[in-house]
Amino acid sequence: MKPLPLAVHTAAQVRALDRHAIDHLHIPSYTLMTQAGEAAAVALRSCWPSKQRIAVVCGPGNNGGDGYVLARLVQAMRVDVTVVSLSDTAQLRGDAKRAHDDFIASGGVVRPWSDGCLANAEVIVDAIFGTGLSRPLDAVMIERINAINDCGAPVLSLDIPSGLDSDSGAVWGAAIVAERTLSFIGLKLGFYLGEGPNHTGIVLFDDLDLPAGAADFVPPSALRIDEDFVAHLLPRRRRTAHKGQQGSVLVIGGGLGMAGAARMAGEAALRAGAGLVTVATWPENVASITASRPELMCRGVEGASELAAMIERADVLAIGPGLGQSDWGRALLDITLESDKPTVIDADALNLLAHAPCSNANWILTPHPGEAGRLLGIGTADVQRNRLQSAREIAKKFDGTVVLKGAGTLVVTGDSLPYICDQGNPGMASPGMGDVLTGVIAGIAAQTADLPGAARAGVLVHAMAGDMAARRGERGLLATDLFGYLPTCVNPAQRF
Repeated sequence: MKPLPLAVHTAAQVRALDRHAIDHLHIPSYTLMTQAGEAAAVALRSCWPSKQRIAVVCGPGNNGGDGYVLARLVQAMRVDVTVVSLSDTAQLRGDAKRAHDDFIASGGVVRPWSDGCLANAEVIVDAIFGTGLSRPLDAVMIERINAINDCGAPVLSLDIPSGLDSDSGAVWGAAIVAERTLSFIGLKLGFYLGEGPNHTGIVLFDDLDLPAGAADFVPPSALRIDEDFVAHLLPRRRRTAHKGQQGSVLVIGGGLGMAGAARMAGEAALRAGAGLVTVATWPENVASITASRPELMCRGVEGASELAAMIERADVLAIGPGLGQSDWGRALLDITLESDKPTVIDADALNLLAHAPCSNANWILTPHPGEAGRLLGIGTADVQRNRLQSAREIAKKFDGTVVLKGAGTLVVTGDSLPYICDQGNPGMASPGMGDVLTGVIAGIAAQTADLPGAARAGVLVHAMAGDMAARRGERGLLATDLFGYLPTCVNPAQRF
């Protein structure tokens, strides 16, 4: 399959690209449908080469037309193909009707839906609804989509899992849970927002052989973060490099009983390549942090006055891991906010900030959905319903760069295009992962003047390390498991 593009689009943008190809590049619409069916056939045989019983479930529009083209091509490979229509085929129009008729002319048979019609399928192709779906499904369609999900056979969805909103990732009553989704012309925002990650499986892509540069006709709505950016931001070090050139990070946190959070953030900053990392923490934590990671400098602070000189010596600040919301934590946050140095703000520092909002262009806020809700004064569910809008509102209210954590972590800076991380895994939903992310971002920020870039690179590096650590299994993954993989991820130029 073709490599995933960086650009991510709304449904309207993909439709505009489609019209541009037809109206201005003079590519017949049925040629595009044929290309989609051919790409789907390649994906089907590449992903499931040994499967010989394929069921294609077709809807009433062009997504169904893609399915009919696929069915005709796969049938020609002497594979057993069952085609099930969820609509009255007599009502088909345009390219979808032509694709249906070509399939029938090739000897194909189309069956109506019936109980058990998919019982023998080894792979199911979802060609029911494309990006045009914008309304709740009726009870019959919900029942049929649920039946497909219950079959147990892997599903290849064409363009988008049917029932999933292509812009928000919302589910219109029910949605196909695909093992693979083959996206045509452009990636869809809904793959990465809302419930999208639960339904798309592995995303594949085909541009339908549009001419190079054709996709540039319509600007995207977001961009994926990729490894090339990390390699650009973190090039190979010179042979004469020394630690004083790699920046210094001050991690502020670790209240009484919460030493681990600050310690993990500190080590993560070191693993990300910072030249010097100091942890400012509750005095009783110093011995345990120093003993467990001697490469960390550690200082006990009882109040803001002791922190001022440490802030002055650091290049980048990271505050929040294990900070707590006591008077001690509030005092440390207040003096930190007086500094104009690049600052990563996480955890309880965000909760304290929610009570006394202010703005700063030189910070990175890293909320999870609950913290994001507190920053905006709304519920967590409201944040999750529209993650992109929530991230933008936080950036507008507090300035700087916002990292909204979760499946499909978003990085938003002002009016710039948002960035999406499509790596990471559910095993990373475990204690301390946010502390490690804070340290990684701070450690990278210490090595570059590009603060938004450090946020993007940190998010991707953290996710990549999590995926490497999860090769042994997602369940039971610990935040500290990432430490052994972070150096690999922050040295992309040395991996090959």
